[in-house]
Amino acid sequence: METTPSIEQESRDRVSETADDFAKAVHEKVKKLVENIKSTIYINTNKLEYIIASLIAGGHVILADTHGVGKTSLARALAGSIKWQKEDMRTGELIVDNFNRIQCTVDMLPQDILGYNRFVSNTNQMVFHKGPIFAHFVLCDEINLLTPKAQGSFLQVMQEQAVTVEGRTFDLPGPFFIIATMNLKGAHLFPLPAPQLDRFMIRISMGYPDPDDEAEIITKHGRVDAWENFKPVIDSGELLQWQSFVDNVTIHSDIIDYIVTCVRQTRFHPDVHTGASPRTGVKLSRLARALSLIRGDNFVTIDTVKEIFFSTVTHRIIMNDPSLEARGFLEEILRAVPVELRGKKRTRKEKILGPPDTV
Repeated sequence: METTPSIEQESRDRVSETADDFAKAVHEKVKKLVENIKSTIYINTNKLEYIIASLIAGGHVILADTHGVGKTSLARALAGSIKWQKEDMRTGELIVDNFNRIQCTVDMLPQDILGYNRFVSNTNQMVFHKGPIFAHFVLCDEINLLTPKAQGSFLQVMQEQAVTVEGRTFDLPGPFFIIATMNLKGAHLFPLPAPQLDRFMIRISMGYPDPDDEAEIITKHGRVDAWENFKPVIDSGELLQWQSFVDNVTIHSDIIDYIVTCVRQTRFHPDVHTGASPRTGVKLSRLARALSLIRGDNFVTIDTVKEIFFSTVTHRIIMNDPSLEARGFLEEILRAVPVELRGKKRTRKEKILGPPDTV
């Protein structure tokens, strides 16, 4: 005997179909965005997807790289691929730029980044002069050249998308995205503290291009008109729509349990001084949702979580021996944690691996 679907089931099916259609539409738009950026710079497609997904997920990115591999061009191309509206370019009475570059130096002060108040004698008023942080896309070049005091000026804006100067708070309009580059070697470097590293969604390296791509880079960027035909391909409103839809991407409770288990395992390894924080799971799950969305899916798979695990977790681990790489033991975790739950249904507590007294 056939049964008639309930009204509730039909409603759920319509919502699912609408979400699937939206995800597919996002995927087609992101393909144009990726093609547009890659038309002017070299970057691995998967890594570019991770960066775009971080933007859509509301996160920020560290590029740990050598000089001259296109980090500034990447940030510029990403910002230049968006059609900005007049209303995007203001916060209160202040003008917001679409893209700013902060070249970090050891003598830079927080006010050089955030802005400062100046007394104007002929009006007897304090006037605020905004810093370069007032932009939708910010490239913070060589962030670990900043002193800890200057590095700390980024904490509020990365967490709250707001800037406070002398008791006055300015909310920055979305989208707001920081790409920070970090020197791996050199003099006068100040390592970023763990709380600040924890606020970056991913850390990746663009890497060197292969010979054919490097020849193309030289051919293209050896000319003064390399950017002449570069144009925006998506509207800022679309980008904000994508950001608001991330929460609607389905992530099954078993996948959340898998993330929790993997993150908690980073705290029990004998070579680890400080494991991943609970924020790690939040960032990992949100990035997985955003990456799934830009690839045209309305759901997260275990494979997606495993794909981005290293980029999301590695920079959040502090090893007892700084010369040791965290990736090795993270690979052990992915091999050890079961992907599927077998046998009787277990509680979340029973699924968690590690010492019982730490659960």
